[in-house]
Amino acid sequence: MSNSTQNSKLNTQHSYLDMDMLRFTTAGSVDDGKSTLIGRLLYDSKSIFEDQMEAIEKTSKSSGEEEVNLALLTDGLKAEREQKITIDVAYRYFATPKRKFIIADTPGHTQYTRNMVTGASTADLAIILVDASKGILTQSRRHAFISSLLRIPHLVVAVNKMDLVDYDEKVFDEIVADFEEFARKLEVKDVTFIPISALKGDNVVDKSERMDWYNGSTLLHHLETVKVDAADNVIDFRFPVQYVIRPGMHFRGFSGQVASGHIRPGDEIKVLPSGLTSKVKELVTRDGNLEIAYPRDSVTITIEDEIDISRGDMIVRKDNVPTIRNEFESYLCWMNEKALDVNKQYILQHTSKQVQVFIDEIRYRINVDTLNREDTENLNLNEIGRVKLKTSQPIFFDPYQINQKTGSFIIIDPTTNVTVGAGMIRAGSTVSKEIGDAERTELVSPNVTWEPWNISREERETRNGQKAKLLWFTGISGAGKSTIAKALEKKLWDDGKQTVLLDGDQVRHGLNGDLGFSPNDRKENIRRVGHLSRLFFEHGNIVLSTFVSPYKNDREFVKSLFPAETDFVEIHVTCDPKTAQKRDPKGLYAKAESGEISGLTGYDAEYQAPDNATLTINTDEMSVDEAVEMIVNKI
Repeated sequence: MSNSTQNSKLNTQHSYLDMDMLRFTTAGSVDDGKSTLIGRLLYDSKSIFEDQMEAIEKTSKSSGEEEVNLALLTDGLKAEREQKITIDVAYRYFATPKRKFIIADTPGHTQYTRNMVTGASTADLAIILVDASKGILTQSRRHAFISSLLRIPHLVVAVNKMDLVDYDEKVFDEIVADFEEFARKLEVKDVTFIPISALKGDNVVDKSERMDWYNGSTLLHHLETVKVDAADNVIDFRFPVQYVIRPGMHFRGFSGQVASGHIRPGDEIKVLPSGLTSKVKELVTRDGNLEIAYPRDSVTITIEDEIDISRGDMIVRKDNVPTIRNEFESYLCWMNEKALDVNKQYILQHTSKQVQVFIDEIRYRINVDTLNREDTENLNLNEIGRVKLKTSQPIFFDPYQINQKTGSFIIIDPTTNVTVGAGMIRAGSTVSKEIGDAERTELVSPNVTWEPWNISREERETRNGQKAKLLWFTGISGAGKSTIAKALEKKLWDDGKQTVLLDGDQVRHGLNGDLGFSPNDRKENIRRVGHLSRLFFEHGNIVLSTFVSPYKNDREFVKSLFPAETDFVEIHVTCDPKTAQKRDPKGLYAKAESGEISGLTGYDAEYQAPDNATLTINTDEMSVDEAVEMIVNKI
């Protein structure tokens, strides 16, 4: 590869990491105007050709429509044009001087919710359209909930057809209030509300003169300026093997696409499921060898040792191994008109691996209107539930919260070869064979049976008059975690709440007294505390757990133990490291500086700060009372 070609490749990769491309999806109930909105964006931003405009003008006129039907720019199927509905996912590309965009226009009809899942699965932002004349409907709630399950970081609620309600501010405010009430139960931290008329063009690209009461940005300006963090996991290297390339005796390579992380020649790797190790020799592409491979790069990896590797195996870093299990839990969206059959064997497609799978148990179905859990024996079309699955062979996965590529899968009906479900992996649920130091196994003592709760958490919550939660305080020593947690517990106690406070030093006097501070001991410390927190949670308490918990994977593991996303509130307490060292409440920094101790997080050991904490509290800028007030308002 020439230097210019290599530099071009690296520049392209850096551009990708800088997120100059925004992928967004439109969703909502039928006839809310999704296709018209996209047509308006394309038309007003001058992103369509003249012959396209002439074609839809002609079609609109022949249909007897008074105005140009901008929806025809995206409704490409003949059935869609005839029925004026969207039944497929229509992808469109356009660009402005500030950003490039890929749009997925997804269906509104209930029977095509599966297409919405497809379109939203790679999105950085979701636009949920709401018809101002109808308000928030069930399908709008379903799409918003699916967007939160898919971990789409930004939602825009576009209240469309404001022209039908005479651009009434009161109507907009009522819809905003209704959605905010619903969104409190969702795992979405950024929701923006914009009143628009896609048909007339108000607040889509140009500011509306008919809604002077609205002081926010237009939809396009928001899309151009919203901060988008990379959705891809760039830390944990995962390479599912698609093909083994062996054109002759002197070359043997393993082809696929980098699902997450990055890799270089010379890096140590481990092959799953064998557990054998080697080093990367070359990263081969049709344009020449790469010095580094990033997420979404299609490459052929050659290694220094002769190891038996097949399609469906996974290449990872030697000391960074995913979970390996044949039983796990997930959220499952059922996409088939024939209901899920717990007695039927299906096929699970996970990365490049296919295995037989049984849906071992349906824990509950989620009511998309209320987000309450409901008992059920099956899942019907478009229903979403939490299920326990058992595969014929272990698969190699990370929780969806950490890695969307290795945390997702589809379910295939073996008799029809039709995709019938899509899932997002949550918590492991059984003992697994341990492969590698980074593997986390769920320990279950032999000859024991799980004893159900005598009194349900819901009953306890009703009696206590509170919603049980885990408030997980994380941060370096001296940041102020324990101080804030103690003040918060006193406030909650005075308000009549049932609380439990777990502190890192307390559990290391007795319960975890056998553990040191190595990475593995820290992992085990958090594993035990996570389960202990869950026990107190199931007894209806507001649990405050204050632990340095320096590793993201450990915190995500604790989160995966809890039934719903909103049950786990991650609070990152932070300050300038110099401030923490000056406070030094336990004298640890002084000991580290004198060489008495080593491996102190925030001094000579790594602390992995949360990417998307529920709350971030900077104690350099905020008092204890202000922090307590912020947390109380959030929960």
